[in-house]
Amino acid sequence: MNKPLTLNDYNRADVIASLLSVNDFVRWVTTCLNSANLVYGHGYTNAVDEALPLVLHGINMDMPVPPETLQSHLSTIEKKRIIELTERRIDGRIPVAYLTQKAQFSGLDFYVDERVLVPRSPIAELIEQGFEPWLEATKIERVLDLCTGSGCIGIACAYGFPEAQVDIVDLSPDALDVARINISKHGLEGCVEAIKSDLFSALDGRSYDLIVSNPPYVPQASYDALPPEFEHEPEMGLVSGVDGLEHVKRILNEAANYLGEQGWLCAEVGEARDALENKWPEVPFIWPEFERGGGDIFLLDAQALRRHF
Repeated sequence: MNKPLTLNDYNRADVIASLLSVNDFVRWVTTCLNSANLVYGHGYTNAVDEALPLVLHGINMDMPVPPETLQSHLSTIEKKRIIELTERRIDGRIPVAYLTQKAQFSGLDFYVDERVLVPRSPIAELIEQGFEPWLEATKIERVLDLCTGSGCIGIACAYGFPEAQVDIVDLSPDALDVARINISKHGLEGCVEAIKSDLFSALDGRSYDLIVSNPPYVPQASYDALPPEFEHEPEMGLVSGVDGLEHVKRILNEAANYLGEQGWLCAEVGEARDALENKWPEVPFIWPEFERGGGDIFLLDAQALRRHF
């Protein structure tokens, strides 16, 4: 059986001379990525998904592109740039979203860099559905996105609830700088406010109809075992103590103070779900199902929060 071709098997001059079109390079990048033992999951699920945006970024283009563009021939400098990006993805184990500084969430485009996590939460599906049947979109006036990172959840909520005022909160000044870039990118300065806060600490006097959060929830031991791709993301956006519940405990204990009578809390807890349910088996967490996969996201209304926390 032949050994798979790897990036190091290729002479760069031969690649530049023999490959001509965008499609040629998409195929070549896919081959290199497939043989590199990479880990996917930062917005893309496989080598094919990563190859096209990486190649297009090398020629200063974005998806979607006309089919004829894929047949167009590339200049030598464009080919060199694509090769360099491929080397950085493989040798540096850098997620493609950080190489392109672009990510999609809920059908929207966002700027990202290594100051924030790459957007990938299944909460996008709930936003697109207006959080039905639990909420009525027309009654949502104020939304809070806790641990906002890039601002993607809060900004997507601003589109989903166009009459609402949205506060997006993070403890990291670097993350808030990225979030403000995205607020400006989407022209939402009038309805989305970025606030530096340690969870609810700077929000006294504010009340919300919906609090959404994708907080850190990875146990320290699990984080220490993550593949190299995750080393490019800010640790403070991932790790939450020994059991993954350090942030979620605080959110549960404080959220009712910032919710209206008919308000709802939605939070992602990932692999900490078992620890959460074992700690509070009596709490009526609602766990939606997701058509696009993922999950471990709960909903809890204000009344339940006040009864149990």
